[in-house]
Amino acid sequence: MSYRGRQSASIENEQVRVTVLREGGHIAEILHKATGVNPLWTPPWPSMEPSAFHASGAAVDARLLAGIIGHNVCLDIFGGPSEEEAAAGMGVHGEGPVVPYEIEAWASRLAMRAALPLAQILFERTIELRDSTLEIRESVVSLAAFDRPIGWTQHVTLGPPFLERGVTEFRLSATRAKTFETAFGADDYLEPNMEFAPAPHLFTAAAKSSAFTAHLMDPASEQAFFSARHPGLGLEFGYRWRRADFPWLGIWEENHSRLAAPWNGETLARGMEFGVSPFPETRRQMVDRGTLFGVPAYRWLPAGGRLEARYSALVTTA
Repeated sequence: MSYRGRQSASIENEQVRVTVLREGGHIAEILHKATGVNPLWTPPWPSMEPSAFHASGAAVDARLLAGIIGHNVCLDIFGGPSEEEAAAGMGVHGEGPVVPYEIEAWASRLAMRAALPLAQILFERTIELRDSTLEIRESVVSLAAFDRPIGWTQHVTLGPPFLERGVTEFRLSATRAKTFETAFGADDYLEPNMEFAPAPHLFTAAAKSSAFTAHLMDPASEQAFFSARHPGLGLEFGYRWRRADFPWLGIWEENHSRLAAPWNGETLARGMEFGVSPFPETRRQMVDRGTLFGVPAYRWLPAGGRLEARYSALVTTA
């Protein structure tokens, strides 16, 4: 199939259609059929296959941005590569969102797998559609003969029409939070390196803004979640996961702030990024940080070992 000019595969039932991309493995669409709304972000620039991106001297995030849509996995780093990793071919958020995937799709179930050659990892994901819920399982298998720290984050990004300034409502099961430790972009409206108590809130009504905050999911609960609701559309969307798998939720905001290409001051997006790390940063910075609020900032992948996680997504009338 083709989705916005990209090779894709879909599964669907009477309530929902789910579309994933063969290159990068992005969950591009979780379409609520009754309203015709896909809550996930579709960038305002044309999308292209990562394998087709060739630009000498391009920025380290250029290949990722050329093909990014919706929900992508950050593996095996969350953030940028070191200079040495970049020289070896590693991009922002690792290979997970740019490598080709093998996909098998049935009526309501989809299986996808990819090899990450630089990271020496095999990654698999299955999606099963049950009414308005996606049940998702993932596994990460090491092909290396050494233990190493990894980042592993679900980069879920929401966009218009579901994301609307001053309208879309957010809730999350977090108990502690911290702003980015330096200014996050030209229009960051938050004080850097500040701890605060998370609470239900509306998406910003500002004309321009940028921000990133790290949220610790409730340690007293086995489950963690975020939910978003657009009252005008009568639509609610969210994810639930095991807190032990992904103890952190990063909230990224881009509201017409980034002026360089491909953003061009035209992007409205909010990332709700749950994973094993609180902040997007290099692997070395992640290891040097060690913990935040006493909780690890990365996950160990043993030599020849296997890690698993499961989570679900829900889109329904509010």
